[in-house]
Amino acid sequence: MKKVALLLTVVLALALAAVGCGSQGTGDANKEAQGGEKFRLGIIQVAEHPALDASRQGFLDVLAENGYKEGENLVVDYQNAQGDQSNLKTIAQKFVTDKVDMAFAIATPSAIAMAGETDKIPILITAVTDPVTAKLVKSNEEPGTNVTGTTDMTPVKEQLDLLQKIVPAAKKVGVIYNSSEINSEVQVEIAKEAAAGLGLEIVEATVTGSAEVMQVTQSLVGKVDAIYVPTDNVVASSIASVVSVAEAAKLPLIVGEKGMVEGGALATIGIDYYKLGRQTGEMALKVIKGADPASMPIESLKSIDIVVNKKAAERMGVTIPQEILDKAQVVE
Repeated sequence: MKKVALLLTVVLALALAAVGCGSQGTGDANKEAQGGEKFRLGIIQVAEHPALDASRQGFLDVLAENGYKEGENLVVDYQNAQGDQSNLKTIAQKFVTDKVDMAFAIATPSAIAMAGETDKIPILITAVTDPVTAKLVKSNEEPGTNVTGTTDMTPVKEQLDLLQKIVPAAKKVGVIYNSSEINSEVQVEIAKEAAAGLGLEIVEATVTGSAEVMQVTQSLVGKVDAIYVPTDNVVASSIASVVSVAEAAKLPLIVGEKGMVEGGALATIGIDYYKLGRQTGEMALKVIKGADPASMPIESLKSIDIVVNKKAAERMGVTIPQEILDKAQVVE
């Protein structure tokens, strides 16, 4: 009898050990589909602004449309770092400790923080400009890591070209960005090269946090003919400050994405972050069903749209050419 009890104890211990191993590290992203347990998703987002919020919503909408609904079979732990790098590290460590089944990292700083804490948990990324430069993947075609997802590389040259068509007299363009964001540095380098070909001069104005955005924008008044803001998370989260200065100084403000136009900027030509989030959600479904992130190429959104804000144009003293209005989405 003692032998039987001892055998049962050993079997139980092995079973518990197997359960523990299965929940560590993961790679077991398809456990909900297999075992009926709730799927645990950790969302790490560097800051809240319309573009990042839209990508998050697009991602969750796709999961819901495919049967993964929060409160039913999906547990979502959404964490916003409020633009603080130290918060990002704490959130990433929490997700590893909590053994989430998948992490959804929104924007480059979030993705870097998450990838720095685990090479096991599948990480889906979006709103990341250059995953290779950020050292998240070995290549966009063959990531080779536990990271895959979508890039938001924006058409910087086309955005400066749009600026020139709306403000033909512009010669000097002030570019405001956070010098700590790799995604912004990549875009600014592209802008410099594109500007040279368009006969424009780039005047850089960097910030290290949202509290500096207003002052740095004011420093450009009298020095430039227009302002350009790439898809920079710190500046995007404080776009109201840039708009305020641009309107007061009658400086046309061209930006990297639609959310900032809806926030009062003049115009953009770029991607739709809600659609980008949805595309990332489709990739997440493949991972949940067993696909390996290491062999899933980084994807990009092919379609781009012109978006203009007519009321912002009035406040900035700009007349948008009719040929642009005819092609554009107009927001108020």
